[in-house]
Amino acid sequence: MLTTILAFLVALGILIAFHEYGHYWAARRCGVRVLRFSLGFGKPIWTRTDRRGTEWALAAIPLGGYVKMVNDANDPEHGLAGTLKPGETFDEQSVWRRFFIVVAGPVANFILAAVIYIGLGMYGVQEPEAILGQPEPNTPAAQAGIVAFDRVIAVNNEPIQSWPELGWALMDPIFSGDTVDLEVESGGLVVHRQLNLSGIAQQADATDQNPLALTGLIVNPGPVRLGQIMSEGAGQRAGLQEGDIIEAAGSLENPRVLDFIEVISNHPQSPLTLRVLREGSRFDVVVTPDLVKSADGFEIGRLGVGVGEQIPMVVVRQGLLGSVTQAITRTFSTAWFSVKMLGKMVMGDVSLKNLSGPVTIADHAGKSAQMGLIVYLNFVALVSISIGVLNLLPIPLLDGGHLAFYVVEMVRGRPAPESWIVTSQKAGAAVLAGLMMVALLNDFTRLLS
Repeated sequence: MLTTILAFLVALGILIAFHEYGHYWAARRCGVRVLRFSLGFGKPIWTRTDRRGTEWALAAIPLGGYVKMVNDANDPEHGLAGTLKPGETFDEQSVWRRFFIVVAGPVANFILAAVIYIGLGMYGVQEPEAILGQPEPNTPAAQAGIVAFDRVIAVNNEPIQSWPELGWALMDPIFSGDTVDLEVESGGLVVHRQLNLSGIAQQADATDQNPLALTGLIVNPGPVRLGQIMSEGAGQRAGLQEGDIIEAAGSLENPRVLDFIEVISNHPQSPLTLRVLREGSRFDVVVTPDLVKSADGFEIGRLGVGVGEQIPMVVVRQGLLGSVTQAITRTFSTAWFSVKMLGKMVMGDVSLKNLSGPVTIADHAGKSAQMGLIVYLNFVALVSISIGVLNLLPIPLLDGGHLAFYVVEMVRGRPAPESWIVTSQKAGAAVLAGLMMVALLNDFTRLLS
């Protein structure tokens, strides 16, 4: 729980800081006087005033932030009448400059995501190879002729190196119900498989299942790899060691973890031959699983070893140019996919159950942090893009709402009437409250289920 809270707060702090700094930087470039830069809402718990007179504050409620600029030189709240230079108030700026200041916040979120992706691309990320397992019958993958150990090398002529890249490449086609062309290495040959994804998104909505899993595409689990060897267990007595790869158990070749566990369970106090791969050498080991009673009273065999999957991995690394290109493409593609998903929710083509709130985001923050820094950074980049997209929605009270009124001003040649702004802000507040309620309901439904 502590890891989840800390990971969530750190991610939130980074995202808010970049967003608000975008507004601050743009305001300073336009010569606007900035009174306060605050991370969080409510009473400040720490403040510092710089030489320009801007107060930098850390507030008690870490669920947002704001940049307070001087709007009106004659506003008595600020007590700055007669001390400001021409052009130091927000209201004095041209509509193009005001647009620039407001849009700079969401743009900063996109830049942050791109910078993270550039760094990860140059550093290199170890990811599972796009080697597929045997699909379930009647799934699109099975109907397309996909078989175990097929390696995907391209989706619609776009090269694929890893399983996560395959997932990203298929997300948009899944929710669009498209047919995609998979180029795969199968049995030593390069062949093309047509994957029909029609209806997958609707099936995922109806069953609350992972849409990628419903396609039938699964990563090949790889061979069984032994983990911790328990003291005085049957595995230790037989000479098994941590890191051993199990290539066969009795007559079962290339067992998966669940199959291996079942074989061991079915051989209590019965000798069983395992073919073991250790540091390049293959040999047979005869084990006799101990007899134990399961929680429901059945007698089963137990080896006394930890087991996991030895999934083949590949290091995905790009040079500077490749990393920049890939980062820009991924940031834009993710943002555009988010926009299309929101549009489908509005049209009723995608369920509102896909909307997530702070509880789900916090949960994913904690899980990604536990999986390592690289996974956590990918999570931060993804949420940063989501915040950028959300703030660009033309809903009053959000940045996008202000931008919409600036567009109206550009078209009309004068600001929108005050009555329009007041009415739309009330409507925007109602829309945001409704979205937050739906998101929180989805969060707690997932939590309870």
